Amino acid sequence: MTRAGYLRPPPELPGPVDERLPLGFTVQLDDELRWLSGDTLLGGAPPRILRLSPTALRLLVGAELVVRDPLSGSLARKLLDAGAAHPRLRRSPARPVSVVIPVRDRPFALRRLVAALAGTPDLEIIVVDDGSVDGAAIADAARGARVIRHEQSRGPAAARNTGLAVAGHEFVAFLDSDVVPEPGWLHPLLAHFDDPAVALAAPRIVGLGDGGGALAGYERARSSLDLGPREAPVVPRTRVAYVPSAAVVLRASAVPGGFAGEMRVAEDVDQVCRLHAAGWRMRYEPAARVAHEHRDRLGPWLARKAFYGTGAAPLALRHPDMVPPVNMPAWAALACVLLGTQRRWGVLAAAAVSGVGTVRMARSLRRQRAPLWTALRLNAWAVSGALWQSAGALTRHWWPIAGFGSLFSKRLRRALVVAALAEGLADWVKHRGELDPARYLVLHRLDDLAYGWGLWQGALGLRTSAPLVPRLRS
Repeated sequence: MTRAGYLRPPPELPGPVDERLPLGFTVQLDDELRWLSGDTLLGGAPPRILRLSPTALRLLVGAELVVRDPLSGSLARKLLDAGAAHPRLRRSPARPVSVVIPVRDRPFALRRLVAALAGTPDLEIIVVDDGSVDGAAIADAARGARVIRHEQSRGPAAARNTGLAVAGHEFVAFLDSDVVPEPGWLHPLLAHFDDPAVALAAPRIVGLGDGGGALAGYERARSSLDLGPREAPVVPRTRVAYVPSAAVVLRASAVPGGFAGEMRVAEDVDQVCRLHAAGWRMRYEPAARVAHEHRDRLGPWLARKAFYGTGAAPLALRHPDMVPPVNMPAWAALACVLLGTQRRWGVLAAAAVSGVGTVRMARSLRRQRAPLWTALRLNAWAVSGALWQSAGALTRHWWPIAGFGSLFSKRLRRALVVAALAEGLADWVKHRGELDPARYLVLHRLDDLAYGWGLWQGALGLRTSAPLVPRLRS
């Protein structure tokens, strides 16, 4: 697709018809919420100050809230939408599900997946052969499933849409051919659809097997597909801003036409942005697990990371301001720039800017009766988060500019080295896994270099700087 095509707004999706939570629906406060006082909370996605009325406090039983009437239903919805609470799933009646598997030239993986699905009842399995060289091998591997063939490859998004068009059920699971669902994977996802406003539920994607080698170990700890062990709403510009289409369940009526078939990459992020804009809710559910066969050879792995990077430019054009490289308060960004001067006056100025930010925050929190230490804590989070994001962007999104500039500036060179080491080691501490810091750091930097290379390829190809522009909040 051309730049003009990506600049056209994507087709709007219909929103949910009914947002009322059913009676008996239960939510539980997020365990990372912090009580600031008897009626004030700090947390959510994105983090915010939440003040509970006396009625809301009365409806909460411990950390749980059960929907018993419109009032409790409204409170539960507000807590869910704030990311301050999560559904406590209950055993729901079995729902028939259509499973769509796009595949191209992977008969062994397809056979393995179809066999893994054989024990799950009420499944309609649809295999879309997207132009495989040996169509007969695909048909044989998909024995027992319905097979639809594209004579020429149209891409995974178009293949999913072909399957969606013939799916016979309201709930459709999309599984890439190189995944293997773990036992019990489907029920936790389907239970989320008890909420009539939920359009999408996605499992945690973990590594398949425990193959040796440093790269396999890195992928088990830091795969782009694994979004971690914490449940979350899926909301752009939050911790879980997207879910990969390698494994996802969708409400068919929410996505007429399916994915953006013209997109060969990042169609999953695009779908999340469109559903969010239409008012649908989406859930990431790590209790459901699907194993993925990660790439364990360096060349194909780097190529895939670069391929992911090429999706940033079309996304930034289709959804302005939704997928920025960094997202931080303007004052925190200024503090980072001042610290980057590596001068005494810069450090003093950064401290002054941070102090002003703290005072402004304290004034805004005074109306909510939050103590002064809350403003200090939020300020510290904002500065540390801004430094983390800046280091990440410097070594991932902006590394070609930073690398070129470092040839002429000793300070920029020093900043780039410090960012590469500090961000990499902090990331190792966060994700750990089985690798030592040295090997993890090398692979993490290669990961970022490849992604950034792809990002710049995509940006130059579409003649846009949109995926490089930070989002600075007032």
